[in-house]
Amino acid sequence: MPISGVPLQKLGFLTIGVFDGDDPRPGMEALLTQIALGEELGFDSAWLRHRHLQYGVSSPVAIMAAASQRTSRIELGTAVTPLAWENPLRLAEDLATVDLLSGGRVNPGVSTSQPMRWEDVKDALYPDTAEVEDFGYARVSRFLAMVGGEPVTEATTQGIEVYSDRIQPHSPGLRDRVWYGAGSHRSAAWAASQRLNLLTSSVLTGATDGDFAGTQGAQISAYREAFPEGRVSQGLVVIPTDSATPAQRQKYEAYAAARLPRTREPQGPGKLLFAPDIVGTAAQIAEQLYAHAGFQQVTEVAFALPFSFDHEDYVQILTDMAGALGPALGWSPA
Repeated sequence: MPISGVPLQKLGFLTIGVFDGDDPRPGMEALLTQIALGEELGFDSAWLRHRHLQYGVSSPVAIMAAASQRTSRIELGTAVTPLAWENPLRLAEDLATVDLLSGGRVNPGVSTSQPMRWEDVKDALYPDTAEVEDFGYARVSRFLAMVGGEPVTEATTQGIEVYSDRIQPHSPGLRDRVWYGAGSHRSAAWAASQRLNLLTSSVLTGATDGDFAGTQGAQISAYREAFPEGRVSQGLVVIPTDSATPAQRQKYEAYAAARLPRTREPQGPGKLLFAPDIVGTAAQIAEQLYAHAGFQQVTEVAFALPFSFDHEDYVQILTDMAGALGPALGWSPA
């Protein structure tokens, strides 16, 4: 197996937190159990995706608040929060509150663009302002200013009420832990210009060919050249099978095979390019990662858990990630 010149420094995992729409609580409890297990196993971070109007986490901030009270060390992040669904001021207040409650462990990851299924959701989301809402970088800039403690109004006292000129509570240091989910070279360059950390996942946009690793590697190189001190985390779908049962291995391999066709060339108007899921033993996965032009340039990962698996599967995958794959990549548990 190849030996990397730089050991993996931070190992995280990413999940959408699936649940049954008719009985959501068991799935949410399972998710909190998985985050607590991640801390026990030594993971450095746990990340949550947004799934609006689906059977997955729609409010990561609420989940992070609950997880912060069941853990003491593991960092908690969003990968990513689509700001088109959010009021930047209210989101900044919520994140600062959870960050303080967690002892400074929140890593907000954000992105921008028009909400998915815009024509279907715009009347419910913005019944009066859909045509004038700004879903570009300006929305992110507003959020960053508010998280960073810049004034949003004038401080004043009216009667017995005292008002602050910035959002409250303010959490010092939170602005430095904001990440941007970039799919294109342009968005990665913008993230660097704003001194945002970079989240790069298993999906790229604007691809011109089917070379995912090469395209991602070039994206990371451009970001690092513009912002050398910025942090970069990679989020491929990685499924170690070291302790999996034969039935689990069969399930995992079938899952990856069903998703493989979309990885061969860019898809749709946005030229979306998907990375192949990586299934195998820790040694097999490490060999593939060390040959990956994107992985070669990162020291942090947030490996994505597959969708729609059972809790027992996630326990096995997380246990093998921390116990076998992480050490194969030079990582040591926290």
